[in-house]
Amino acid sequence: MIHNIAGAFEKEFGARAIAIARTVAQMTDVQESVGTDDGFEVIQPIAERIRLATDVDYIVVFDMNGVRYSHPSESKIGTILEDIDENVASSQHEYISKALGIQGFSIRAFVPIMNSDATKQVGVINVGILSPKWYILVGQYKSDILISLFWGIVIGMIGSILIANHIKRQTLNLEPYQIARIVQERSAIMQAMDVGILATDESGKITFINRLARQYTHFFYKDGTLQKLFKDTWLAEEQIERHDSYRPLLLFDQMYLVRTFPIRIHEKNAGFLIMITDRKEAHTLAEELTGIKALVDTLRAQHHESLNRLHSIAGLIQLDRNEDALSLIIDEITDEETVIQKLRDKIHDYSIQGLLLGKHSRAKELGIDLKLDDDSYLLDFMTGFSGGDMVTIIGNLLDNAMEACLPKETRDVNILLQGDKHFLFIEVQDSGIGIKGNPNKVFDYGYSTKKRDGHGIGMALIKQIIDSNKGTIHIATEINIGTTITIKAGVRNS
Repeated sequence: MIHNIAGAFEKEFGARAIAIARTVAQMTDVQESVGTDDGFEVIQPIAERIRLATDVDYIVVFDMNGVRYSHPSESKIGTILEDIDENVASSQHEYISKALGIQGFSIRAFVPIMNSDATKQVGVINVGILSPKWYILVGQYKSDILISLFWGIVIGMIGSILIANHIKRQTLNLEPYQIARIVQERSAIMQAMDVGILATDESGKITFINRLARQYTHFFYKDGTLQKLFKDTWLAEEQIERHDSYRPLLLFDQMYLVRTFPIRIHEKNAGFLIMITDRKEAHTLAEELTGIKALVDTLRAQHHESLNRLHSIAGLIQLDRNEDALSLIIDEITDEETVIQKLRDKIHDYSIQGLLLGKHSRAKELGIDLKLDDDSYLLDFMTGFSGGDMVTIIGNLLDNAMEACLPKETRDVNILLQGDKHFLFIEVQDSGIGIKGNPNKVFDYGYSTKKRDGHGIGMALIKQIIDSNKGTIHIATEINIGTTITIKAGVRNS
């Protein structure tokens, strides 16, 4: 405000000074007396009279040689102006300038003096007005300044309160240090979790990624999107479902289990949370449960079979057919021992033994002839395959084969299993109804020829496991004749 007031004053002083200078320059006595010997006596009284009448600080008249003919200080009359050669007014130009003098800044107006015929310049008029000091302006406009400051403070406080309340609502009434602590805690928790975690906005741009997710996805850049990070996978090619989903994902020859959650804020979709779990690590933790489940299935099937056998034996005894009852007991014991001994000789892993024994009992319940090929052997799991992987592959293949046989009278399922640390070969044949259409569709996640819920995942999992270990899987099928599924991985030693 002071700066603007001072500027207005200077502009007004300049217009006033140049008007006075022009008036003095047009006076005949001044024009005729400049440059004469007695000009001092004529010009000084005129200049002082006008100076006092107009309340300017000084009026100085000098000729073309710089000799002063008037000055507020009479001691300087007759002295020579030092910078006469640099004075633009000596070239018939008038102008206004600001200069620092003994008494402070002053606004000066320079106007040339022409002779009576206006054909020749004979001197220069210099009129000066001192600029007011800032403290003088403050004292003069004190009330205006105080009123302005008061209303500025009032408006500023009201605006600050409104903005503060708006920010508080946006930050859930949290203080800045509380927000910083929450962000730090959230980051520390996410980084410490044993699953990969990503968060995206609605457009798919990644807004958060923890260390495990960076390790799994080989992502170490600051910015990225799902399309770039998961190129050529279902996460990039398909739109993420609006509800929770859990699906396998093959990434850099490793298989992961991916779970997606929509993030909703105020009932609006704000992005997605993606959790990535290493499938091998998950299976390592679940192998004990997997073995227990297989054991439970085996015990349940064997219990059911034992009851059937006991009922048959009890009936034969009640009919006094003791020899037939004894023969049945011997046959059952011999058949069970043969199956168990065959599994012990050819399969060296207890979890696979238990799985095949359980499937054998289940097949007998369903009236299916399940046979393990005599050329089968499993010395060890191929490098890259876990016990959980093998249970998943064999269990799903046998379940599908047995279910395909149920509509038919002839129900045969054969499995050939060969493998060691360097290779794996699995072939499952059934005499079922076959697969209609393109058989490779069974590898699509969610695709199933069965109408019941909960199907369409097993073959997709098998495909992901085989692909992650650079193996191949082939399906040969004929309608109402049967299906053969062959899996190969690794290199067999000669």
